[in-house]
Amino acid sequence: MITTKDLTKVYRTRDREVTALDGVDLHVDEGEVFGVVGRSGAGKSSLIRCVNLLERPTSGTVTVDGQELTALAGSGKRAGKELRRARGRIGMVFQHFNLLSSRTVLGNVELPLEILGHSGQERTRKAHELLELVGLADKAKAHPAQLSGGQKQRVGIARALAGDPKVLLSDEATSALDPETTRSVLKLLRDLKEQLGLTVLLITHEMEVVKAVCDSAALMKSGRITESGTVPELLATPGSELARELFPVGGVPSAPGRTVVDVTFHGETTTEPVISKLSRTYNVDISILGAAMDTVAGKQVGRMRIELPGSFEDNVVPIGFLREQGLTVDVADVAAGADAKDAAKDTAGDADDARDAKKAGGDASGLVKEGAK
Repeated sequence: MITTKDLTKVYRTRDREVTALDGVDLHVDEGEVFGVVGRSGAGKSSLIRCVNLLERPTSGTVTVDGQELTALAGSGKRAGKELRRARGRIGMVFQHFNLLSSRTVLGNVELPLEILGHSGQERTRKAHELLELVGLADKAKAHPAQLSGGQKQRVGIARALAGDPKVLLSDEATSALDPETTRSVLKLLRDLKEQLGLTVLLITHEMEVVKAVCDSAALMKSGRITESGTVPELLATPGSELARELFPVGGVPSAPGRTVVDVTFHGETTTEPVISKLSRTYNVDISILGAAMDTVAGKQVGRMRIELPGSFEDNVVPIGFLREQGLTVDVADVAAGADAKDAAKDTAGDADDARDAKKAGGDASGLVKEGAK
């Protein structure tokens, strides 16, 4: 439904250039919820605004529902008739609602229908239907100032659906909402996707959003997509950074010479007593250093960090046993002392920072936390 190929966006000022997108290839299947995850400055907002050409890409192509939008853009600053028509099939939900304070809730939802040239009676009928769909039928005559944040976002969603779009773009739609309201809005997006057959592309920096609604996800860094796939595929991929972000499990070995293993449970393995089987079968003492369990895309998924006595060579057979049970197994590169400092280097991305931390008392864990922020 959505494809970008070698998409590049460069912002130019008088004295410098900033590359927001650096050759992005994205593929979103019809009928799925696709999440793009990344920290501030990764290029997420530029990407989603290039998908509907609110931002004109510097180079590359954008294709939505089989139609190449970049070919319709032309050279002028204003969108032509064909591009406006194509955009009509793409709804957009904004982070800060962007509602008109002078209009009622009903008037805000009617606005795009006015622009599309619908009659007054048709606009009112359609707007009432959409407000019923998002659970705000009783707020039609209210003004935005009388609504909560979650209600305002529901109005924004209803407005985005006014043109019967096939694609819904969500630009950090829940980042300004409290956790409970976020869950209700995400459930609404998921329900609308099922009811209307929408394809949803959303950007977020919140891993909980990916867990709650996404079928597929991509990780963005410095204007590039570094990982992409369905959420189950990513969780089953050894070494996946996105899987670690979705289910962070910590813990360092209790003593040198131990093997630390990160195990991901998914599918039927989540209900099997695999760790206890391992302990009984090989008469091995297992320490659990950390664990997390949650529901992702309607399926239970868990991660666990365990410690096995002895070196990796001593534990080849037990690790093989875990893999034979259908688990994803990563040997964690952590150890007391030196590896903690290496982790700090990787997180901060600067060897000088690691040396500074050592001078300050070797507080590598504090550096890791700062890097994570």
